[in-house]
Amino acid sequence: MNLLDELRTHRLLAIVRGPDPAAALTAVLTLADSGVALVEVSLTSADALGIIRRARAALGPDFALGAGTVLSAEDARAAADAGAGFLVTPAIAPSLAEGGRLGLPVLAGALTPTEVVRANDGGATAIKLFPASLGGPDYLGALRDPFPGTAFVPVGGVDADGARRYLDRGATAVGVGSPLLGDAVRGGDPAALRERVAAFLAAVRP
Repeated sequence: MNLLDELRTHRLLAIVRGPDPAAALTAVLTLADSGVALVEVSLTSADALGIIRRARAALGPDFALGAGTVLSAEDARAAADAGAGFLVTPAIAPSLAEGGRLGLPVLAGALTPTEVVRANDGGATAIKLFPASLGGPDYLGALRDPFPGTAFVPVGGVDADGARRYLDRGATAVGVGSPLLGDAVRGGDPAALRERVAAFLAAVRP
């Protein structure tokens, strides 16, 4: 699985984080069935590794399923063992180097130009611009000038309208959690999740 190609092609990364493992798993499967091609399960979720294992078994080896909020080398190894195909970090952390050692692509969290340089030097596949809401699309546009070859994925406060603005300013993809998932991770209506998926897929369509 080539994470960068997947991000460029599909332009939407869904972020699943919640307190109910069964509901979170249902949300992952609903996202995939509704056309979302990249899904991250945050390790802050209850039984996150179990969710990843069960989702991997259901979705097969080729689906772009990753682990998020991966901070330590131990987290990275556990996520890989559970079946994560890529790692996402909120910051530059030991998991970045461990992901490289494991052969897993890493979407590394960074906000400032200095952090972007450090993440790139550390082998990041792409940069998770986090929290994107601090600077918005204009800040991303400013970062693109000194880093034209870097793939940025804004995360944090990205709604459907914001997704289009970030993409127009040069984002490779956007990462979306609660504006997309809503109450699905707490057992909410899957049909409502499907409607939100349709809205986001329309927003990120080239």
